[in-house]
Amino acid sequence: MVSITAAAIFSFTLLSKVVERMVSLSVGIMLSTSLLHALPEAFESKADPRTLFATLLGGLLAFFLLEKVALLRHSHHHEHDGHHHAHGHDALQAGKAGWMILIGDGMHNFTDGILIAAAFLANPELGIVTGIAIIAHEIPQEIGDFIVLLNAGFSRLRAYLFNLLCSMLAVAGGLLGYYTLDRASGLIPYVLVFASSGFIYIAVSDLMPQMQRRATVRESIPQVLLIALGVGIVLFLTHGK
Repeated sequence: MVSITAAAIFSFTLLSKVVERMVSLSVGIMLSTSLLHALPEAFESKADPRTLFATLLGGLLAFFLLEKVALLRHSHHHEHDGHHHAHGHDALQAGKAGWMILIGDGMHNFTDGILIAAAFLANPELGIVTGIAIIAHEIPQEIGDFIVLLNAGFSRLRAYLFNLLCSMLAVAGGLLGYYTLDRASGLIPYVLVFASSGFIYIAVSDLMPQMQRRATVRESIPQVLLIALGVGIVLFLTHGK
């Protein structure tokens, strides 16, 4: 709740007027969170790398199918209404990214809950430090999520409530980890990989194509700088972890 509220205040006040441009920051945060933090953590575990890669492939295909269902549903809903929907299609392209990022974020929060439970069971002081570290790590990620949701047409209240609901999966993960840690801890690498597949798919399939539509030098330079800033934020907050 702390991380989501802090991210919401920052996103809705300072970033709300430049949502389209800040999509680039979200791309940097999501890709670096997945490729430089979550996936390495998963592959450093005792899980079989082939199974983890299979999970990554399955996750990418699952999000592709989810996107396909959203497009087919939209097409079926409007195919005989006699209206043109060229502009609405752009909104849909952004909208489905919003729903997919909520799924990926929920999975990630569930994993965070298991990690916090494991840390508290090992040592209460370690649990507190781990909780603070996850809050700090979640703030930039949640800022990226809010940017995507606002870009997808969510209202501020709706984006906040849905993100808050996803964050409650950390409580579910914490409870599961506390009571069934021996079995649940083995699922952590796979949940991390699946969540990462969602972030990677959203960034590469939905957000980057939006950015490529504005291919002028004047637009491209801020895009590259904001992607680099997003990567730098994640590297700074996860340094030494």
